[in-house]
Amino acid sequence: MPSFDIVTETEQEEIRNAAENAERELATRFDFRGVEASFEFTKDSIQLYAEADFQLEQMITMLRGQLAKRKVDPRSVKFGDTVHSGKTFKKTATFIQGIETPVAKKLVKLIKDSKIKVQASIQGEQVRVTGKKRDDLQAVMQLVRESELEQPFQFNNFRD
Repeated sequence: MPSFDIVTETEQEEIRNAAENAERELATRFDFRGVEASFEFTKDSIQLYAEADFQLEQMITMLRGQLAKRKVDPRSVKFGDTVHSGKTFKKTATFIQGIETPVAKKLVKLIKDSKIKVQASIQGEQVRVTGKKRDDLQAVMQLVRESELEQPFQFNNFRD
């Protein structure tokens, strides 16, 4: 039976490249001359440091621009609260990896409510969709692309 997996993955290389490019752009910007500001890439997030809150907002815009150039979906990044300590402001950008259980349940419900003849099941951090016809599976893919679930989805392991 044909099947495929619905997943959410963000490539770490693209995130790291975007952070490095944003750091380079920061070094050339006139409005950031003499200002202590930086982007720091860690394994699963990017730390933004600046001297003022409004500078953090400008840095977020820079980072979003670099992520868009690297074709990273803007819905895959979540920004935490601003933390102020001493003379620096800090914000953390985390990236969604995998589908969390509440979102997976909404996805399965969306597929079942569509009355397309397929079965959807949650398997860890992904959703497996199985059906008898390829056309039904492609209809599910289109349904998921058009859904408004605030998270990007990719389709893996399409098998006949």
